Amino acid sequence: MTTLRIAMNGVTGRMGYRQHLVRSILPIRDQGGVTLPDGSRVQVEPVLVGRNADKLKELATLHDVEHWTTDLDSAIADADIVFDAAMTNLRPTTLSKAMRQGKHVYTEKPTAETLDEAIELARLQAETGVTVGVVHDKLYLPGLVKLRRLVDEGFFGRILSLRGEFGYWVFEGDSQPAQRPSWNYRAEDGGGITTDMFCHWNYVLEGILGQVKTVTAKTVTHIPARWDESGKEYVATADDAAYGIFDVTTPGGDDVVAQINSSWAVRVFRDELVEFQVDGTHGSAVAGLRECRAQHRSHTPKPVWNPDLPVTEPFRDQWLEVPANADLDNGFKLQWEEFLRDVVAGRPHRYDLLSAARGVQLAELGLKSSAEGRRVDIPEITL
Repeated sequence: MTTLRIAMNGVTGRMGYRQHLVRSILPIRDQGGVTLPDGSRVQVEPVLVGRNADKLKELATLHDVEHWTTDLDSAIADADIVFDAAMTNLRPTTLSKAMRQGKHVYTEKPTAETLDEAIELARLQAETGVTVGVVHDKLYLPGLVKLRRLVDEGFFGRILSLRGEFGYWVFEGDSQPAQRPSWNYRAEDGGGITTDMFCHWNYVLEGILGQVKTVTAKTVTHIPARWDESGKEYVATADDAAYGIFDVTTPGGDDVVAQINSSWAVRVFRDELVEFQVDGTHGSAVAGLRECRAQHRSHTPKPVWNPDLPVTEPFRDQWLEVPANADLDNGFKLQWEEFLRDVVAGRPHRYDLLSAARGVQLAELGLKSSAEGRRVDIPEITL
């Protein structure tokens, strides 16, 4: 059995620990690795990497992981794969070092703070020929898998629009601890919901609809002051909400209007923390991360607006649940397994650093759109 040694940088952080170590790599290790097309298996050997030795040692003991280190350079040198979930401003250096040493790379996003840096990483990937994967987790989650299936089967007819709502209330940190780290709200540290989420929305729109052509955005800092992990008040210099409109062109040439609201200053009144509604001439569907409900044209009611009478139609009950028709595992784990198979096969992963660069581009142009108060065209990236 082949074993791949994976240097996991940033596993003491929320995403690196919960989604990638606990819910992906450890389950893959404990199930005996990943099965390859020929029936053989490839096993994983995680090496925990970070700056806090005490935390690393604690995690290694808790999860029966043999190797951990605070020396990132040595971890890169000894690894087959380098995974990065550390702070965005440190990521280009880590990924560049790994690729120049011929290491395969799997990374969280954004891959860089600027488009120029993101493009340079994509060029380096092309030069070195290593296999690189960028986390596009939402496309692997059950709700969006079902939504994509409806698109592929022509359920919607001509797709007209997509509406997305994402977010929840992140406490300021004074009376209750914040659910997100304080650097998320400091622009000087790479924070901001546009930078964080527009890279997600780019691959979601690409994966469900097609190519994003323009962006019109309004970014806002709704909460001007927050409290950090030590209880000290600080000025929130990064945007905590972004309201975006995107022109998308499908592979068939149809134009679709997409609207996505992202906010850490909103209270949830929906079934999931993120939901997308797609409307088409023949049907509509609403998908969260796990569930997807649809309504076909033939089952669409004919409501009449009358503000003088109460609404009695049970609109939610008129939608049908879309079945999974498959065993849909954790989205992060599924993409890890696909990436590992690509590494062993020596082939490119379908979501690479060029895909990530388009996400950084959308965030950068979204901020530009908001600052200039206008719609911005999105040029094609060439390496």
